[in-house]
Amino acid sequence: MTIRPDSAPALAATPSEMPLLVQVSLAHLVSHLHIMTLPALLPLLPAHFGTTFVGIGFALTVFNLVSLLVQTPMGFISDRFGARRVLIGGLLLGGASFMLLAVTQSYAALIVAMAAAGIANGVYHPADYALLANGIDGKRMGRAFSIHTFAGYLGTAIAPVLLLGTAAFAGLPQAFAVAGLIAFAVALLLILAPAAGAMPRKVARSAAEGGAPAPRRTGLVTGAVVSLTIMFALLSLSTGGIQSFSVSALVAGYGIDLPSANAALTAFLFASAAGVLAGGGLADRTARHGMVAAGAFLATAAISLTLALTSPSALVALLLLGLAGFLSGIITPSRDMMVRAAAPPGAEGIVFGMVSTGFNIGGLVGPLLYAALLDSGANRMIFAVAACFMVATVLLALVQERRSSAT
Repeated sequence: MTIRPDSAPALAATPSEMPLLVQVSLAHLVSHLHIMTLPALLPLLPAHFGTTFVGIGFALTVFNLVSLLVQTPMGFISDRFGARRVLIGGLLLGGASFMLLAVTQSYAALIVAMAAAGIANGVYHPADYALLANGIDGKRMGRAFSIHTFAGYLGTAIAPVLLLGTAAFAGLPQAFAVAGLIAFAVALLLILAPAAGAMPRKVARSAAEGGAPAPRRTGLVTGAVVSLTIMFALLSLSTGGIQSFSVSALVAGYGIDLPSANAALTAFLFASAAGVLAGGGLADRTARHGMVAAGAFLATAAISLTLALTSPSALVALLLLGLAGFLSGIITPSRDMMVRAAAPPGAEGIVFGMVSTGFNIGGLVGPLLYAALLDSGANRMIFAVAACFMVATVLLALVQERRSSAT
């Protein structure tokens, strides 16, 4: 792995770039908070909406399906009308979706709200990455991506505590209202704040190439983009399985009590966020981003397989999942740098929107697969199957690294 010791500045952004990084990172926090809103409140939802868990699962499927369908078009819309405007619109629509659930208990309203929230969710990745790619200098991009992703992971980690706590003290409608109001607050910040981070990286890149090339609109579906889309789906299938089903697997298959299993998942989530920050510095110090992703995720697969083949105590499970979370977080900035490298100049938002559909594909398939394993009593297979998806991710990362080196 080629390390560039003098290539990574100490900060993720200069003072002029920092407002943009903060604004986009807050929007990403809202994105992950909204993704986790229904899963965090899941035990309370069937009685509230007068349905079953299958009914709530269908609402989540609607969310993922709509997001899958709109994410790539949102990349083109961001490029056409401006990523900042589209991002503000997504925040407002997402906030309105959960405010609707704060004032009604209708199941039909839940489906409508999840469809609208799916549209909003399709905005974040293409708009966020387009703003970062065009507003942060390339020498700091790895660290900027890590801060942005850390904010998203933080939104995932705080959602259960924030929303379940609100529901316990004030009621379920108020929990939905909190999710909506946070989105409105961040949208207001973006509306009132001056447009930050013009386009320094794009200008520098164009100058280096001897002109100002127009963003490409054709030929975007390359082998690299298809490979990265599959990689995003595999990442969703592996880490999503652990994130959503590890608690049930630990309780049913390992004899670990529910509080200890939840503690292990919490360790995984917060360690993932810490790993993202560590991975940002590493991504700025090397050009071999595929090797970084492959090495870290191979180690994560080994830990997941260890969990599948052994019977760890509650403490050991917590330590193993914490380490797995940290390693899986490390790869994220390198993953984003791989997507950036695959995107033509000026088309970063479009390409990020395209490859991010992989997350939604994984979100459609993964829950059904892991739920079937739990229903059949194959609790340990949760970690074994996740490990298999991780190994497949490693192979794709190595292929992408080889393709990038050849280019």
